Amino acid sequence: MNQQKNMKSNSGGEKRRQSPKTTPTTNHLLHRQSAPSPSPKHQSTSSILKWTCEDVAAWLSENDFDDYVDLLANTHRIDGLALLVLTEDDMKTPPVNMSVLGDVKRLALAIDRLKQEDWLGRSNGNKKNELNMEEEEMLRQRPSLSPRQSLHQISPILDVTDFSNGRANGNKTRAQSFCYKPSYINTILSWLYLVMVTLVTSFVMVICHNRVPEKSAYPPLPDVMLDNIPYIHWAFSASEFAALILFAIWWLIIVFHKYRLIVIHRSMIMTGTVFLLRCSTMFMTSLSVPGEHLQCSHKVANDWFGIAKHAIAIWTGGGMTITGVHTCGDYMFSGHTVILTMLNFLITEYTPRSYYILHTLCWVLNLFGIFFILAAHEHYSIDVFIAFYITTRLFLYYHTLANNRSLKQSGEKRMRIWFPMFSYFEKDVDGPVPNEYEWPVALPKFLTQKKSLGKRQ
Repeated sequence: MNQQKNMKSNSGGEKRRQSPKTTPTTNHLLHRQSAPSPSPKHQSTSSILKWTCEDVAAWLSENDFDDYVDLLANTHRIDGLALLVLTEDDMKTPPVNMSVLGDVKRLALAIDRLKQEDWLGRSNGNKKNELNMEEEEMLRQRPSLSPRQSLHQISPILDVTDFSNGRANGNKTRAQSFCYKPSYINTILSWLYLVMVTLVTSFVMVICHNRVPEKSAYPPLPDVMLDNIPYIHWAFSASEFAALILFAIWWLIIVFHKYRLIVIHRSMIMTGTVFLLRCSTMFMTSLSVPGEHLQCSHKVANDWFGIAKHAIAIWTGGGMTITGVHTCGDYMFSGHTVILTMLNFLITEYTPRSYYILHTLCWVLNLFGIFFILAAHEHYSIDVFIAFYITTRLFLYYHTLANNRSLKQSGEKRMRIWFPMFSYFEKDVDGPVPNEYEWPVALPKFLTQKKSLGKRQ
């Protein structure tokens, strides 16, 4: 009997000494130990969605993907959001083109495990930031969704669907994922481009002034607007004052905008391109003077030295009558309308949409400035209409291409051929520019110390 009991107890002990019972919890913990995990500094963050390109580079290095740090984090600016939705197809196809299949599979597996780490961290943290099962399943099945659908469905995670008056306010999340390396070379090149174009425009304006038809032989052309709007002698100066107000507002925005270098080079490139087109149109065809009050019968210069001297006077005076500049023949199309419209669109684009009063003021100045140009009988109606149309179309086309990553990537080779300047200046800009503001210079230490003390109190 005792032997039987000992045998039973020994058999029971052997059973108990067998492999421990594996529960789902222990399986999951074992799985976590073998999976790549974020660095300690990443574990302290509330979400991988907040990772920057530098954080992704660090994660790649820690998980033995050093060969792809420059390709993914630097060249293609993969941040936390982009990393979570990156798929095998994205890695194997252009523009990434990872050629080693094993690396593609290992990186895809590491990203999947990273998602699990993120979801587990959310479930252990604040419930307000917890992902629900529908969102988890959406991210896992992301390849079956189109880019538009995937961005729309992950918007609850990103907190970008705060709609007011039918418009999405996603500036906070967009700013967190916006990657840009400031380039002073691009700013200097765009400034040189604008200076060159305005100098060429000044020379062409002098040539056009010398070629303007005689008013006695070629009277003003019939014009629906000019024939019905009485001449106002101070109207042209009023339009220039409106442009100066818009210009002052624009420079205030540039000074305090966080991404001022992007804003500066875009404004100079677009303005210079429109004025370069204007040089061509006003040089090709000379129109008769639009107003009876204009005195344009005499030539301002007879030799190249005189032309250059008068062109420099136009350039330094900004082509404005309030600075003493007076020209004729530069009618197709209106340079004043270009400046008014470009400044209006720049201000409304690079300020928050909630600045309704400022945007309304800019539109009022833009439209009244155009009206004053016509009331001064300094341009034909077609000059103003074409100037407004070309400026607005160029502005909208430029920003549509700049803000849409898929358009820039899908036609990259074609973009270099048809839009070489755009391809060069926008290659380092990743999507829409967030409208954030900061002091142009660092505040003194005693001011920042006072602010921190006030917050503690």
